[in-house]
Parts: sequence; C-alpha cells; structure tokens
Amino acid sequence: MPTTIITDSAHYSTVIALAAKARRSLWIGTADIKDMYVKQGAAEKPFVGVLADLLAHGVEVRLIHAKEPGENFRDDFDRYPLLAKQLERVLCPRVHFKIIVIDQTTCYIGSANLTGAGMGMKAATRRNFEAGVLTDEPQLVEAAIEEFDKVWRGSECHKCQRRKFCGDPIA
Repeated sequence: MPTTIITDSAHYSTVIALAAKARRSLWIGTADIKDMYVKQGAAEKPFVGVLADLLAHGVEVRLIHAKEPGENFRDDFDRYPLLAKQLERVLCPRVHFKIIVIDQTTCYIGSANLTGAGMGMKAATRRNFEAGVLTDEPQLVEAAIEEFDKVWRGSECHKCQRRKFCGDPIA
C-alpha cells in the first residue's frame, strides 16, 4: 500500500474499514471518543460492536482515550459484555494524538477522533474537516507504535503533572 493522504469521508470508508479487518491487533489512540456508528453489510452498528467482534475472533484491541465518553457511548459499550472482559483500555488526560495501528503493519496518523463527525458515518455536510496519513511504511508504523506504546506502558506518567486529573492512573 502506498502512503496515502486521507481526508473527509475516506476516514470512514478506508481507515475504519481496514480497522474492522484487523487479524491480530488493533491499537486506537484518540483524544475524544463517542458513540460512532458504522455500516456492516446492510445494517448500522456501533463501532464498539465491531471491536467486540474482533475480540471474539482473538484480535488484541487496545484503546487509549483522554476523557470518559458520554452516556450514549456507555450504553453502546454495555450492549457488548465481551468489551468489559477483554478490551484493553486506558484513560490518559494528556492524550491528544490520533493513531490507529492495524496488525502492527499499517497505521493511520492524523487529526480525526473516534467520533461520528471524525471517522463515523455522518453525512458529508455533518463531517469535520480532517486529514491524516495512512501508511505501511515501516519507519512510520514503528514510530506510531512507539508513541502509542510509551503512553500505554506509563513511561510518560512521572512527568505528566496532571495526575490529579487522572481518574485511573496508568502507572
């Protein structure tokens, strides 16, 4: 796959479609997360349902987000009990990056949050203006993995200075 600039609805049609096909791992880092819906066949489905399907097929799914999601997201989350058991999730109020790493071989690095207006199936007139890069270039993928992983493993926590805002500290 050549490195591609992703804009507008391509976040939904390309990035989310690739994420839904992960075979081994899917790492998602986002500042904001909402009850994003996607098409699956002829039906609409919460993206957390796609994550539950991936987990059921043995895919490792990790999610880092900056703040607690709203009630609609939590309601969707609760519809898929496997998420509470197997989804690896951490909350970090400093996270502002938007990174998706698929099977450790492909990544998206860009501006779009995991929301309907950012990456979901919103109408063209209701979408955010987003841009990002989708690549399988090994140096870029490794850099995205390292950025995600240093937050995941808590190596940034000691210098964060926002611990009092961290409801569930990583380290």
